[in-house]
Amino acid sequence: MSRSSTQFWLMKSEPDVYGIADLERDGREPWNGIRNYQARNFLRDAMAAGDLALFYHSNATPPGVAGVMRIDSGPEPDGLAFDPDSNYFDAKSDPEEPVWIQRQVAFVAAFESFVTLADLREDPELEGMLVTRKGQRLSIQPVEEAHFWRICRKGGLTKKAVLEKSGQ
Repeated sequence: MSRSSTQFWLMKSEPDVYGIADLERDGREPWNGIRNYQARNFLRDAMAAGDLALFYHSNATPPGVAGVMRIDSGPEPDGLAFDPDSNYFDAKSDPEEPVWIQRQVAFVAAFESFVTLADLREDPELEGMLVTRKGQRLSIQPVEEAHFWRICRKGGLTKKAVLEKSGQ
């Protein structure tokens, strides 16, 4: 499947496990431990290197978007699936035909202003976003381009700044 344009995503992580400050410190990190088939399919089939993603802090008080990252690799086997000491170990996963996938992500920018879930829900320009729906727990979600740029503006980043920082 070939594409000619960037796609946009929202990817959730618990900030006490791995937050935007950790990614800023590390620069690049595997996005692994995904154990939902729909989220895995997004990682494996729909994302591409160069896509941009909102880094969402989940299970936080309050939850919300903390910054932007770039998808920085093609799909790779999630090595945690093969590690018996990992919480994400899957005894049925085969390294030759891996069930679980990861992607490398790279830090782009932290928001100047954290954009809370309440902020997202209250903004009429963001109507229809999956993350704003009650009960929506999917850890990786597609985001419409207009929604992505609106959230970046709410967080204090211009489109130009994001594109420059992401190398696009």
